[in-house]
Amino acid sequence: MACLDPKDSFSAFDTSKLIQLTIFYPCEFSTVALIELESQLQNFVFDMCMDEKFSKVSGIEGLAEKIVATKKHIIFPLVYLLIKLLLILPVATATVERAFSAMNIIKSSLRNRMGDELLNDCLVAYIERDLFASIDNEVTMNRF
Repeated sequence: MACLDPKDSFSAFDTSKLIQLTIFYPCEFSTVALIELESQLQNFVFDMCMDEKFSKVSGIEGLAEKIVATKKHIIFPLVYLLIKLLLILPVATATVERAFSAMNIIKSSLRNRMGDELLNDCLVAYIERDLFASIDNEVTMNRF
């Protein structure tokens, strides 16, 4: 993520690391798109360093906002897609970590023989426990 940080005129920019990251997203970046992305990245950094509007931008989120505001996301669509994926990555990782943590709580050694369907139902109830706590027990009993 630091490779696209605009701090110090993209001092941490590294095309090879960014291309390596895109290998994990084969649905978004085909082989041809990877070649195109490499040239877009070079042109993107050069353009950003020359444009005064980007001189005071800090952080990847600020960069994404400024790219959209200046309509440069149309000129560099693959770079913009990469930036969006970088911004989504921490959220997606945290969600998966929470799900595995909840699974470890639900599927203890006492419930080791639990089937997938029951485990899934229990996980939904555990993860969304705030929502389930707001539902009146009488409503649930009347429903079933």
